[in-house]
Amino acid sequence: MDQSGGEIAVGMGAKPSCDAAGAGKDHLSALPDDTLVLILLRLDTAAAGGRTSVLSRRWRRVWTLLPELRFSFSPAPNLIAAALAAHEAPLRHLFVGAQHAALEPVADCLRAAARRLSGQLVVENHRSANEVDEEDPAFEIPCFDSATTVSLNLGFLGIVMPPAGVFARLTELTLISVWFHGPPELIGDAVSSPRCPSLQKLGIKYTFGLANLAIHSESLLQLKLQKMYGLQQLTVDAPVLQELDVIDCFDWNQPIANISAPQLVSLFWKDSYDPSSVLFGNMEQPQSLTLTASNFYVNMSHGMPIVYRDSISDLGTKLTNQSIGNFQYLMEDLRKFPSLEALAVMLRNEGHAFGASIFHVLRMCTSLTKFALVQGPENDLEAQSTCQSSCVCDELTNWKTEELTLNRLHAVLIIDMKGTDHEVAFLKRLFSWATVLKSVKILYTSVTASKAKEMHEKVLSLAKPETCVTLAAK
Repeated sequence: MDQSGGEIAVGMGAKPSCDAAGAGKDHLSALPDDTLVLILLRLDTAAAGGRTSVLSRRWRRVWTLLPELRFSFSPAPNLIAAALAAHEAPLRHLFVGAQHAALEPVADCLRAAARRLSGQLVVENHRSANEVDEEDPAFEIPCFDSATTVSLNLGFLGIVMPPAGVFARLTELTLISVWFHGPPELIGDAVSSPRCPSLQKLGIKYTFGLANLAIHSESLLQLKLQKMYGLQQLTVDAPVLQELDVIDCFDWNQPIANISAPQLVSLFWKDSYDPSSVLFGNMEQPQSLTLTASNFYVNMSHGMPIVYRDSISDLGTKLTNQSIGNFQYLMEDLRKFPSLEALAVMLRNEGHAFGASIFHVLRMCTSLTKFALVQGPENDLEAQSTCQSSCVCDELTNWKTEELTLNRLHAVLIIDMKGTDHEVAFLKRLFSWATVLKSVKILYTSVTASKAKEMHEKVLSLAKPETCVTLAAK
């Protein structure tokens, strides 16, 4: 562009875009604001507010009318705050990207955003947890009273939830990589119904500083908690909650949880579990259940003491046995699921016998057509030697003699078979229970070719002639 003549070059060596009669005239200034806004919406906000201002005097203020702003890791957060302060229109979308931004610039930016935001806010501050300390100061999150969606990935900056104010229109809230400060009740209070009456989705991930989280929500449909380091107690009272994920939050702490969610459809619990302190109210129509117990509080022969209806259509259960102890068996607490057709059991037994546990699960699922047994890669063939003959894992022996009819089961998949005596004993019984079994597929990863051949021959000897047995490397 020749700034003295006001002409726009369309390419290297291009001719002026206007004829000689119109040379020097500012045609862009004649465009209506709506048209200029549409043009600028297709640009990064830094380009829209900066480089385009040389095109025309009017462009210098048009960016302040944009309903969407995107600062993609270019200007510093303090400059973004100044830009938001100069902005004039309500914002339906704001994206702020920053690299290693400190606390004050981010706080200023969020406070400025709260005054303009009427839609979605996404903040990404790429910063490692190694860059912060527990003693670092914190700032108070503003109350986004007009926002509908807020996602804050703050790079482990310290935050305090606002003690007052209502997030009246907020339907989705995601907090990632934050260090919570202040009284723990502030967090639960801020996301519960009195102050967050429209919230439907809540996600909290990779956080420090929160030991107790209590949520009471009449609107919440989805709750996802992951790696909330230091969490000790969780209370959820959500009558319309449909989906709950709890992943690696309690770490090695004794988990204390009280979950009341009668409309829960999907439960994914990959965390510490102790049936005496993790309490679930009656869930009337769950369709998907995954339980992965990650520490010694759970015996693989334990079931979750939850009452379910018979309408469950899909169930994945991970049974863990890291440390065998004198635990009370809770298998009797599980009900029968006659409508269940497909079941995957993901097993981490570390050399212990698992036949009794799987038998108990299968006798609740007599309508199965497909069954998969997935063993964790950490299952060690040599770990068998640690299992004594008097081990509690093989206390229940009725599975070795009691009859079970699985007259609809026609396909079995076994992943990471090692060829242990426990596996062979279980397969022998499974083949006797499954009267119409058509195919058995076995995948292996950590055995030699000769061992794989031996396993194949052994399984063929146990199976009926009409059953197709295939074995392959994973």
